[in-house]
Amino acid sequence: MKSLKWLATVSVAAMAVTLSAPAMADVTIDDILNDAKTPGDVVTNGMGTQGQRYSDIKTINTENVGSLVPAWAMSVGGEKMRGQESQALVKDGVMYVTGSYSRMWAIDTKTGKRLWEYAHRLPEGIVPCCDVVNRGAALFGDQVIFGTLDAKIVSLNAKTGKVTWSKTIDDFKAGYSYTAAPLIVPSKAFGPIIVTGVSGGEFGVVGRVEARKVSDGEIVWSRPTIEGHMGTLGGKESTMTGKKNETWQGDLWQTGGGATWLGGTYDAETNLLFFGTGNPAPWNSHMRPGDNKWTCARLAIDPETGEIKWGFQTTPNDGWDFDGVNEVVSFDMGGVKAAATADRNGFLYVLDRTNGKFISATPFVKNITWAKGIGKDGRPEFDPANRPGDPTKSADGKKGTSVFAVPSFLGGKNWMPMAYSQQTKLFYIPSNEWGMDIWNEPIAYKKGGAYLGAGFTIKPIFDTHIGSLKAMDPATGKTAWEYKNKAPLWGGVLTTAGGLVFFGTPEGELKALDAATGKELWAFNTGSGVVGSPITWEQDGEQMISVMSGWGGAVPLWGGEVAKSVAGLPQGGMVWTFKMPKKLASK
Repeated sequence: MKSLKWLATVSVAAMAVTLSAPAMADVTIDDILNDAKTPGDVVTNGMGTQGQRYSDIKTINTENVGSLVPAWAMSVGGEKMRGQESQALVKDGVMYVTGSYSRMWAIDTKTGKRLWEYAHRLPEGIVPCCDVVNRGAALFGDQVIFGTLDAKIVSLNAKTGKVTWSKTIDDFKAGYSYTAAPLIVPSKAFGPIIVTGVSGGEFGVVGRVEARKVSDGEIVWSRPTIEGHMGTLGGKESTMTGKKNETWQGDLWQTGGGATWLGGTYDAETNLLFFGTGNPAPWNSHMRPGDNKWTCARLAIDPETGEIKWGFQTTPNDGWDFDGVNEVVSFDMGGVKAAATADRNGFLYVLDRTNGKFISATPFVKNITWAKGIGKDGRPEFDPANRPGDPTKSADGKKGTSVFAVPSFLGGKNWMPMAYSQQTKLFYIPSNEWGMDIWNEPIAYKKGGAYLGAGFTIKPIFDTHIGSLKAMDPATGKTAWEYKNKAPLWGGVLTTAGGLVFFGTPEGELKALDAATGKELWAFNTGSGVVGSPITWEQDGEQMISVMSGWGGAVPLWGGEVAKSVAGLPQGGMVWTFKMPKKLASK
């Protein structure tokens, strides 16, 4: 595993520097539920609780996007660069954006001036898996709430940046951390609740989803993702997840992984939370025969009680680290209340979101080896020859047979969110074409230590490209177009009613493509790799586009041969905002 010793010295002083700020009204639960329909703000991660990342604004369109210019840029500054994966939020002229090392800024959206900064004080000994990233915050009332690398959830006053409450999610020394954007949803019993997951699957932690009161951060329910563990409701034990030892042997369920590290989405029509779960622990699948529920799965959870309403497992008995955390995006398809999720295992799944019934699964990357296909019941048809070998059956008992598997453990799609266009009815999936040599090794659980039992080296499978943005029709499974990129894609996607798709590249460019054809219409070099998620909103009658730039994340840390090929990409930390010029210069 990569070295994380350099993180042990991190100790950042908390601070809040307040300047004059625009007036800001409290964010209500109606603001959150209607976020996708209100062009003047962005108050949720995903630009709507369903996670479609689609905007009805069409001032900027295929005809004029080529004239897009920077409005302002703000540096997050200092020496703390590394992996700026955040999606910004905007409310009443203020932008809220999180950054690496558990920091947050409030920015005046008209001028780009910093209004306040909060830098969380991180203790020594944190062990985040995949860089010091943070993917965003949540807004409610006069609070802005986000998670930290030492597994805390912190509420700040949105006007001043001062801490209003802080709660510990779990013990960072055991491998827990938190990097996802929290989710705020309505609850009849508790009022609006803030829903979070946990990170740390590589350390044998047990995944869970928790709901807390927004007012003070107190837990109202908790739902573990591994069978045999008890949930809680109102401070008391509620029900067990699944049935102990139904699909796990012995005591391995106690350190079974299933981390909910990407966060979730919410569908108001069905009143269901959708969370994905990560890999089982350890990676060595021969140590844990069985389906290992509910790892590598999608769970539908009742926000009132924390009970699992349905579950769908994409990679049972995972042997390749194909986390199933990828976002679940709600949409309607031919009268069906559907949901789609592009899995790390390389298949785009479409489910009935009311009951989890399997509808379809289509490959969105090429040359998949781990499975021959997906059966009519939604279960994979494994290829036994492409599962890493059992080390106990090797000559020395130390290394099992190595296989070349596609996709790599970083996935056909990793954390980076896709977008769905209500205009084209297509999903825009940021994917990567790569494979890996992978083999299994003996391993024993040790608190706070890496719990893998596998070795690996990632390799590209094409000479021309790794990154591939694909436009896919969920109804037919057909790919409408593909945009190839030399380096891996690692940032989110935005699509608009102007017929556009926005996304960034590690080479530093924010790009706009024609949503119908994939033709490149505009590009701007931000100076560092774009691994954040772009947003759009209206301000004073103008359409604005914003994205965070700053290379980092899992690829340079875990990427093997691929990491070497992108080693020269510059780090950075900038928030860029673009708009159309009010008057084009004439010749």
